[in-house]
Amino acid sequence: MNDLSSKRLPSLNGLRVFEVAARHLNFRLAAEELGVTQGAVAQQVRGLEAELGIKLFERLPRTLALTGEGRAYIADIRRALEIIAQATEHLKPQPVRLTISVTPTFASKWLVPRLADFTARHPDLDLRLLATERMSSFQADGVDLAVRYGRPPFGPGLAVDLLFEQEIVAVCSPMLLNGRQPPTTATELSGFTLLHDAHSFWPEFIDKYLGGSTDAPFKGMSFNQTAHAIEAAIAGQGIVLANRHFVARDIEDGRLQQLYDHCLRGRADFFLVRPRYRKSNSLETVIDWMMEEAGRGYAPGMSMPIR
Repeated sequence: MNDLSSKRLPSLNGLRVFEVAARHLNFRLAAEELGVTQGAVAQQVRGLEAELGIKLFERLPRTLALTGEGRAYIADIRRALEIIAQATEHLKPQPVRLTISVTPTFASKWLVPRLADFTARHPDLDLRLLATERMSSFQADGVDLAVRYGRPPFGPGLAVDLLFEQEIVAVCSPMLLNGRQPPTTATELSGFTLLHDAHSFWPEFIDKYLGGSTDAPFKGMSFNQTAHAIEAAIAGQGIVLANRHFVARDIEDGRLQQLYDHCLRGRADFFLVRPRYRKSNSLETVIDWMMEEAGRGYAPGMSMPIR
């Protein structure tokens, strides 16, 4: 093992100034980076040269040039300073990273708009979103928590909490109605473009709330993701059926309006799912925050856990 106590190290401050001056090849620019005077930089370099007994720079009329010894020395000094910087960085507390698997629609319409609040409240936690339509693997994909649409049980060894129910509401841009009353019958609805997603709730909604079928054909556009259908509705392109949690902020901000008071109960709900053995304070913090956000402004009892 090397014994540094038997070796006299040069001034670390002098080495730092030397590195900056060697990078700029200009004492004035080095002084600006370091926040000191040009004279102080020159003095530090002269002191280091005296301590080493070698000349590190050639002083030219408008610039500096490294000597042969200076070029050889700066390469090793930069590596040494980088090692010191890395060692110091490793001492700092690293944020806890958690991976959450969600669908693209859940990410864009529910989770992402709320992340600024989470980050402000928990700066020590670093969330990684895995937004995909496929079902992620807790082991293979390194997922800590998943939001899944369906009905439990989702598999052995999994802990499950109800995040929110699938409550479908009809919404459109206020400019689509332009002050008119919402359509109250299937015939009146046929005058509007219906925006469809992969869940295809329109037939059930029309049959239950608008008096069933009509001879008039329905105009429609289809999207493979609910988020795209919602964005089309915001753009005034038609009426969409969507989970009220996904459109609540758009309604609050006036981008969308809900056409009817009633909602259609979905066939499945949204759950937080995680391996039962995977427990940590950080994971519980994320779960508690998501449950709190899901229950904000909605009826109590919607987020009761299912064990």
